[in-house]
Amino acid sequence: MNAVDNVFLVGPMGAGKTTIGRHLAKMLHRTFVDLDTEIEARCGAGIPWIFDREGEQGFRDRETALLRELAAREGLVVATGGGVVLRPQNRLTLKEAGVVVFLAVGAHELFERTRNDTHRPLLQVPNRREVVERLASERDPLYREVADLVYGGGRRGPKVAAEEIAGWIAALP
Repeated sequence: MNAVDNVFLVGPMGAGKTTIGRHLAKMLHRTFVDLDTEIEARCGAGIPWIFDREGEQGFRDRETALLRELAAREGLVVATGGGVVLRPQNRLTLKEAGVVVFLAVGAHELFERTRNDTHRPLLQVPNRREVVERLASERDPLYREVADLVYGGGRRGPKVAAEEIAGWIAALP
């Protein structure tokens, strides 16, 4: 991997992108950015508020603009939001801007990890399990489309996962 390449972690909500990303950034001596956290910081409001006021479209517009901005920088590990792959222009940006790692986690595990979450707007519904399964099914092909690497170590701890991913990245041509 070239020293200026960025690393983008993609995958469903609850896959561990932020936690693994922090460890990975330290190991690779890069700056860590969580896309959702950065959007919240720039807006001065949480994602649930943005969804409530601007709808999902407004949030996705902000997400696309920030992704483009980060893709133009160097030396980053970026934890993306689970829906970043929904827009074709975002998928193109990801593929062109660095190494993309898909954190593949099964729907049952995702449900268990997010079952008590009160921060994710798409999961504030009575049929949370169905939503998690539907989102995983719809988005999995999109994550795979952009991925340079697919990491399925969902049961490993985040530090071990980051170590394994760092090793894979180091082995890339």
